[in-house]
Parts: sequence; structure tokens; C-alpha cells
Amino acid sequence: MSIVTEETKIEFSKDTDDQIAILKSTIGKIPSFEEKLNEIGMYPLKPFMTEIMQINVGYMCNQTCKHCHVDASPWRKEIMTKETMQQCIDAIGGTIKTVDLTGGAPEMNPDFKWFVKELRKKNVNEIIVRSNLTILQEPGFEDYAEFFRQNNITVIASLPCYTRRNTDKQRGGGVFLKSIQSLKKLNALGYGIEGSGLMLHLVYNPGGASLPGNQNELEQDYKEVLAEDYNIFFNKLFTITNIPVNRFLEYLLAVNRYEDYMSLLANAFNPSAAMGVMCRNTISVGWDGVLYDCDFNQMLNMELSDTSVRHIKDFDIEKINNREIVINQHCFGCTAGEGSSCQGAIV
Repeated sequence: MSIVTEETKIEFSKDTDDQIAILKSTIGKIPSFEEKLNEIGMYPLKPFMTEIMQINVGYMCNQTCKHCHVDASPWRKEIMTKETMQQCIDAIGGTIKTVDLTGGAPEMNPDFKWFVKELRKKNVNEIIVRSNLTILQEPGFEDYAEFFRQNNITVIASLPCYTRRNTDKQRGGGVFLKSIQSLKKLNALGYGIEGSGLMLHLVYNPGGASLPGNQNELEQDYKEVLAEDYNIFFNKLFTITNIPVNRFLEYLLAVNRYEDYMSLLANAFNPSAAMGVMCRNTISVGWDGVLYDCDFNQMLNMELSDTSVRHIKDFDIEKINNREIVINQHCFGCTAGEGSSCQGAIV
């Protein structure tokens, strides 16, 4: 099932304490993120109303991508249990209007379909599944695209480039063609087709230590190339900055670009992007039910500042909305240039 090459088989060796120390080592060489927020009167960083619950249902994935901040792979065993899923379902209500399922490959959780069906019974406006596309071609997962359609799931799909060479370089040999096959399958079901109501969005992230280009311009390029070369259609393109966490941090250190990249992010700090960072309207749930301000803090084991709502079973929307958001130097990735969130550029 795994799409892995020798080039992409990377396992990150540093634990989260080491990563946090590496991030903090840049303070003095570049400003701290706290200092930048202080300059614009935004420290401590506080939430807006929390509307999105992003749930990581497990770190197992059929791919091993160079840029993956989750350090996902076929060898990861962290999988959300049905009990924790039920606690998530019980917590959803009030202001939570979007549930965003991520991984790893979220489809690989054995209770994925049950979870989606139960979430559909809740009063939420949108359920998102973040798919790597190739999983839809694997044995046992061929019917998942149809399952998405039946449950009116929004699909946000990773396609880091519209060329085979660049995609396979970042994600592994054969990924691009399998992704194209899955996009054709989704299009055939109505996804990405105007008037169908079935939303298909693609995600672009740079192949190296650079910021994404303009989201609108890249979206136009993607739409033109994919339509002309493959007769593929989609709704929106989301550009996402690579965050210096886990495997991408290892890459930066290996090529001696870490300090350069952190300087690039800090120098591109955008106050308008800082206003709209996703941690201000999103709460992140780890595979074990532990709560975080965002998916990146989850990867660094940086839990919520309010320890009374440490776990999803203790979910309290009032406390969530009044917490202070935990920050570190990696937060510069979300505020650089046009900004970056799981819904793409911020400004």
C-alpha cells in the first residue's frame, strides 16, 4: 500500500523538546514571535469565536512526503479510537460549524466511515476530509470517493504541483499519476463541477525553503494546466507555507537552510495575516483526544495554556474561547507574506 522511494523514506529523529529548542535558538538572530505581536498590540494572542474543530484521526499514511509536518508514514501506529471519536461527537455543538478531518491519511482509520456518518447527524455546516488522493486508488479504499459524495463531504486534496516531476520529487514516485486518476474519479462523481454543490479544493505547498506564490495566480495556472492536459476541474486552490516542524525542519537542517528560512519568514511578517491566523477560530484535537491551538502545536506537543481543558472529554467552549494561544517561532510560517492557514492564504 505504501508509496515510498529511497529518496522519500525519511524518519525524523529529534523529539519535540529538541525541536522547540531549535526554534527558540533563532531568538536574538531574528525577533521573537512574541515581540512581533507586541509591536502590533496583539500579544497575548487570543481567539475569536471558535468555529472549526480540526481532528487528527491518526498519523498512519500510505505516503511518506518530504515536507510532512506530521511525520506521517505507513509505519505510524497512532490511531484515534472509537471512544475518542465519540467524545469529539459529544463535544460538537454551539459555535462549532465545521469539522475538519485530517491525518496522516484520515481514510486509513478503521472507524473513519462510522465517524463521518455520526458527524453528519450533528448540526454542522461542513465536514472536510483532507485526502492525499493516492489513498483512493489503494485496495480497500476504491469506494471512498463515492462515500464522500453520499455524505456531501468537502474534499481538500494535496497536489503540490501540476507537473509530474515536481509532485513525485516531493511526494514519491508514481504519486502524480495516481493523484490524477483520483481527481478524475472525483470529477466523474460531480466534485469540482460547477453547480454540483460538491466541493473539491487543491493544496499547493512549495517544494523547498521558499514562500508560496500568489494564491490567485497559482490557482489560475493550476486550472488552466489541469483542464487542458487532463480535463480535470476543481473549485479553489489553497497555498500553504511549509512550517519548520518535524520532517521539513529536518530537511532545513540537512541542507543548512534553517536560519535562512526562519529569517525569510520573520522578514515577511504581515500584521494583516497575524490578525487572521487559523488558531483564532480553530481548535485542534490530537489522535489521543488532547487539545491544541493548531495542528502544528500538536506536532510539538505544545498543549493549551488552560490545562483544565486539556482533553476533548473536558471540552468547554467558553474556556476555549477565552484562552491565551501558545506561540513559538514556527508561528512565523502562518504570518509570512499572504499568510497561511489550512484554508490557504489569509490576505
